[in-house]
Amino acid sequence: MITGALRQTGRLFALAAEVGRAVFRRPFQFREFVEQFWFVASVTILPAALVSIPFGAVIALQVGSLTEQLGAQSFTGGASVLAVVQQASPLIVALLIAGAGGSAICADLGSRRIREELDAMEVMGVSPVQRLVVPRVLAAMGVAVLLNGLVSVVGILGGYFFNVIMQGGTPGAYLSSFSALAQLPDLYISELKALVFGFIAGIVAAYRGLNPRGGPKGVGDAVNQSVVITFLLLFFVNMVMTAVYLQIVPPKGG
Repeated sequence: MITGALRQTGRLFALAAEVGRAVFRRPFQFREFVEQFWFVASVTILPAALVSIPFGAVIALQVGSLTEQLGAQSFTGGASVLAVVQQASPLIVALLIAGAGGSAICADLGSRRIREELDAMEVMGVSPVQRLVVPRVLAAMGVAVLLNGLVSVVGILGGYFFNVIMQGGTPGAYLSSFSALAQLPDLYISELKALVFGFIAGIVAAYRGLNPRGGPKGVGDAVNQSVVITFLLLFFVNMVMTAVYLQIVPPKGG
């Protein structure tokens, strides 16, 4: 079992390296990229906006309650905004990209595999990775980066509303604490996380889609496995990136 897991991990990294090389290989499938970008965006924009509102509200309410107990209610805005931008927003985007877009990518590639379309492409000398996988991975990365900004804005507005309306906070204190604690690298790490998470979601979905087992049932199993594997990798990578960022970038005023 350990040998099989290591073998699968090695193949996953090999596919990621092959995708990285194929990105700069010509011809680039621009039309396929646009179609996949539009599809992934269409299935994730509305759910991301709807999910980010309760996330921002819960974070604002929890942080506001904690800061009120500590006597630092004036820092509620800054703390909740940092939590949304640095942690909640990239994770929301990644989970939706993996759950909606990634599952569709995996199912599409898996159905092409069991219909032997990919084998036919290889016989004709066409690389399935360059023709199909690269546009889908780049589309997932692009949508993740752009969607991260939308989720951050909606989450911040939701937290602002609940903090000011429900907890009796003042708009001036909310905004001033945000400017006092936040800094530009916080946005950079948020977008970098979204980019990396989109790459991971696309690669895992493509790998499981290219390697289904057992016909149509195997495609369904591959879709479920891709979502679960992506979730596990995302939380681990998020922990590593957050730890590295906190060591490299000192807090504002620190």
